[in-house]
Amino acid sequence: MSLLALAIHLLNLFAPALGVALLLVLASHVFMRKRAKGRGWIAPAAINFVVGGAVLAAGLALLGRDGRMLTYAALAVACATSQWLWLRGWRA
Repeated sequence: MSLLALAIHLLNLFAPALGVALLLVLASHVFMRKRAKGRGWIAPAAINFVVGGAVLAAGLALLGRDGRMLTYAALAVACATSQWLWLRGWRA
C-alpha cells in the first residue's frame, strides 16, 4: 500500500469522528446556548474527535471491520457522553 493510499484510508476511517464532533459542538451552541457560551469551539471539538477516533479504532480492532453499525452507535454514545461531561450536564 502506498503512502497516499494509507493516508486516504486513515482519513476515511476518522471522517465520521470528525463529522460527529463538529456537529455535536454546533448543536450544543444552538440548543444549549447558556452552557456552551463560554466554552468555545476548538477544545470540545478536539476532545470529541479524540474520543470518537478512539472508539472507531477500538471498533476496528475488536470487530475486525470498519463501518459496523455497533461501532457507529458506540461513537454516538461516547461523543455525546464526552460533550455532556464537557458542558457539566449533571448540573442541570
